[in-house]
Amino acid sequence: MATDITIAAISDRADDDEALQSAVDKALVVFRDVETECSRFDEHSALMRANAANADWVAVPPRCFEALVAAAVSYRRTAGRFDPRVHDDLRRLGYERSLAFESENVALATPAVQQRPELPEWNPKFQARRGLVHLDGYSVDLGGIGKGLAVRWAAEVLSETTANFLIEAGGDCYAAGHAPDGGHWRIGIEDPMDSAEPIGVLAVSDCAVATSSVRIRRWTAGGAKVHHLIDPRTGLPGGDGLRAVTVVGADAADAEVDAKTLFLEGRLGIADAVRTASTAACWVTTDGTATFSTAIEPHLQWRRE
Repeated sequence: MATDITIAAISDRADDDEALQSAVDKALVVFRDVETECSRFDEHSALMRANAANADWVAVPPRCFEALVAAAVSYRRTAGRFDPRVHDDLRRLGYERSLAFESENVALATPAVQQRPELPEWNPKFQARRGLVHLDGYSVDLGGIGKGLAVRWAAEVLSETTANFLIEAGGDCYAAGHAPDGGHWRIGIEDPMDSAEPIGVLAVSDCAVATSSVRIRRWTAGGAKVHHLIDPRTGLPGGDGLRAVTVVGADAADAEVDAKTLFLEGRLGIADAVRTASTAACWVTTDGTATFSTAIEPHLQWRRE
């Protein structure tokens, strides 16, 4: 997933270290399974097999099946604002392999960046008993939900052994129970302009934190500055005037989806969208201004003035 995975788990029993380590190992396997089955950067992955047969039924393994179902559910929940059919748009911008673009100085030789027509409604089909999917004739990318799902499923594994743990995967977190000091888990909100110091610190328990940011994955394609957060309505990078959005929610995958769709609202639309949905969110504009929603205030332990 081109990111480090960090798991901190606490046992209430001093003699339970072996069981706890086993649970952590199983949780890490979840991430490997999701990477193996759901990566669009591996032509042999289950996802890419499904993409190659997008107009036909194809059998996929359980994690890929669950991820595609979850993507379809999120597509409907957000009325299409989250749409995994941005696969071809990302390829058109040159994002065809797993690279951590760290600067706009990275230039890819691609055709001029142009808006495409809006896609029609997406109607994938699923047969759970046989593990079959039909992608309605489209190739999909699970990058906008995959890490959140891996965090969700890893949390389910860990919760069978302990009620107190923290999982962090490239900006997607789930904090369960209490931290080693007995209090809430503390999670920094990264400053997308300068990662050396956070813009705030959250104190959370039994909830997820997810961030969508263009601090790293941005580059130049066809002479235009672009990033990986694609607006499904246009096929172009969205989020005018924003650099990052952080969301606190009950579930890691839903929080990841919400952070992305809020980012796509851009600087002019995000405040209304956050207010309408009463979302616990923080967003940073391109001039470095950080705004915290009313709903995130109870989770804030500290903010930079």
